[in-house]
Amino acid sequence: MPELSQDTERGRAVAPLGLAEVTGPSMAPTLQHGDRLLLQYGAVVRPGDVVVLRHPFQQDLLVVKRAVERREGGWWVLGDNPYAGGDSTDYGVVPDELVLGKAWFRYRPRPTGQRSPLTLARWALSAARPLFSDRSASRRLRAR
Repeated sequence: MPELSQDTERGRAVAPLGLAEVTGPSMAPTLQHGDRLLLQYGAVVRPGDVVVLRHPFQQDLLVVKRAVERREGGWWVLGDNPYAGGDSTDYGVVPDELVLGKAWFRYRPRPTGQRSPLTLARWALSAARPLFSDRSASRRLRAR
């Protein structure tokens, strides 16, 4: 389950934007271990958005999931990797107050030790991407 650095929340009172590092496989293939995210705290969340939230049972743990649909009491969230778990199928609806914000942009750091021109070209083409609401993934995940 991806978790975010606690340093992410320290800047929250000063600016509505923050940075986070993803750990874990639950959002693969959208997000990989080591990806960096640009977050907007307090952003309006819509179905399909990638969101940052406090884990309902371990509130000192921050996680990244996809908001699938609004339900009574909060958001139903799922990871893009159906085999990783650690989402609403385990802990149910996430209350609105635990949803901290929305991820807008993903950056993959350059792999260390990779110097071949082909590897660097692949990295350059995929290193930075905006995170859009993926409506097709939202529909697919809702069917689970």
